[in-house]
Amino acid sequence: MVFSASTLSTIAVALAAAQLAAASSLADVKHVVYLMQENRAFDHYFGTMAGVRGFKDPNVVTVDGKPIWYQPTNSDKADYLLPFYLAYNSTYKGGAQCANGGSNDWTPNHNAWNGGLINGWVTNNSEYAWGHYQRSDIPVHFEIAETWTVADMYAEFVIGPTAPNRASWISGSLNIGGTLGEPETVGGPYIENWSTNGCEYNGATPYDCYPLKWNTMPENLEAQNISWFTYRDADSTNDDPMFYFENYIDANSTDPLAVKGLQWLGLAQFLDDVANGTLPEVSWIVGSFPLSEHPPHTPHGGSWYQEKVIETIRDSPYYDDTVIFISYDETGGWGDHVPPFVAPNGTDGEWTTDPENLSSYIPAGPGFRLPFYAISPWTTGGHVFTEPADHTSQLMFLEKWAEARGKNVTLDTINPWRRQHMSDLTNMFHFQQPNWTKPALTNVTFPEFADGEFTETTVCQDTYAGHIQIPVPYGNQTEEDSLWTESGYKPVRGALTEGRYLVFTQAEGWTTHALAYGSSYLEVGTPAHDYSTKSQRFVLHQVGDAFSHQFRLATLGGKYVTASGRLTSSASAGAVFTITYVGQDEYTIKVDGHYLSVAGYSRPSLTYGPSVFKIFSVTY
Repeated sequence: MVFSASTLSTIAVALAAAQLAAASSLADVKHVVYLMQENRAFDHYFGTMAGVRGFKDPNVVTVDGKPIWYQPTNSDKADYLLPFYLAYNSTYKGGAQCANGGSNDWTPNHNAWNGGLINGWVTNNSEYAWGHYQRSDIPVHFEIAETWTVADMYAEFVIGPTAPNRASWISGSLNIGGTLGEPETVGGPYIENWSTNGCEYNGATPYDCYPLKWNTMPENLEAQNISWFTYRDADSTNDDPMFYFENYIDANSTDPLAVKGLQWLGLAQFLDDVANGTLPEVSWIVGSFPLSEHPPHTPHGGSWYQEKVIETIRDSPYYDDTVIFISYDETGGWGDHVPPFVAPNGTDGEWTTDPENLSSYIPAGPGFRLPFYAISPWTTGGHVFTEPADHTSQLMFLEKWAEARGKNVTLDTINPWRRQHMSDLTNMFHFQQPNWTKPALTNVTFPEFADGEFTETTVCQDTYAGHIQIPVPYGNQTEEDSLWTESGYKPVRGALTEGRYLVFTQAEGWTTHALAYGSSYLEVGTPAHDYSTKSQRFVLHQVGDAFSHQFRLATLGGKYVTASGRLTSSASAGAVFTITYVGQDEYTIKVDGHYLSVAGYSRPSLTYGPSVFKIFSVTY
């Protein structure tokens, strides 16, 4: 069939009108659901995933000339340990589900950080910290991340354990450095899993003063008549952060803080509320501890729990106006290779004299990266979100969301540095282009259950006894095996950071061009369907810190791009490009006051007006 020009014009107008009618905004989100799981690191889960900042990181930190993939050891079997697959021997495949990692406590994790060298995972925490899974071990986690949007620069709030990170999840502070008041008066600095009235002391220095007495997000929601509820399973141990705060603990049984924050009505009540159309505007889910993924509890049990939450919303009318954020509280002593983007030395509320070692002055956080994804009609499509973020970001998203709906829930506990540097997560979403389809997920078998309890972990430990903690492969590793990843790509969303191979594309009518390079100059190419062309892959080198939008652009061969498009071996001669995320999955690239473009020319050109690119993170 051949259409006339006038017919094509009519069709174009109709399609544009339909797209406009379907477009929405942050104000169209009516429900926000938060689920926080336990004790897993980003590399530990997703280091082998394609299109993210994983084991193919081109910007990996080096120490004494060696990439920090090579962790020093205390073993006489090998000087270094590379990342290793927890089931590299297939007889450990089942038992790897209930394997343990390292310590999640404040001191072992700061020692792994080791002043920013990130080379103390094995010597200062655990040799198992460098162990990881692959897709076949956590297929549903991969499926969720690649169906919606995964973040690869989301971090724990504090380089420390569960309770402090969960306290920050609802309050945005741990009173580091006493910025909210004297610890013995208001609580904190909260750095360990401490829930006994009073303080711990190192000499005369108080810390972990409990309970905590500062403001929390649910209190602000309540003041603004925004409905909320904490769905806490009866077997969730101490994971409900409301139990850390005095206003909740001391609330009488009819107080909203007690009614909505301290009840033992968990997943079953959540399922009922969705079915009955009574889901509150904001929900915190504090799940069953045996299904929390806290080692040795299994990823499989956690995948069932995550899938149940997602499919309950997906199969209801709520899906069209709901955002589900799934995060983890901290790394659990599993290692990650990306340097935590800590604040500058001395920043109020961030750096402190170490309460556990008074001779040391260290940052509290943000800490190491965690798995994190957002499920909604506005995040469908398998994107990777690249902005630095942490648990504060989930709170700032609520602030922006409430503001879009004419209400103010701003927390005065979040310090200025976090506000300025952590993402508010709104760039994870493409509100102008929602996808109302309801993606299918693989059905997860129900976790082992007996005598009224989830027994998945016990069954795993009994079934695979002797084949759970795989022998550490000292002296028997190669980079090719240890840093293996899947191949593929993900479209990029959000402000850029280092750590990926990128392909830059630009549409011109029905044609798509890609930024490319030859031996001496930038060129224009046609992208392959899977963005696998080597001469179209670039590496970014951030100029400044992890929050800068300025980069030097390098080729796979290590040459740098100048403003004229010439390639040079000198990094200092490379131009500084400003790459700005302008929303709707689009970026501008600016140098010397002009915008880079690959449309309409055999070589890239510089224009006065903005010219937008789409970017793909590729792993091959």
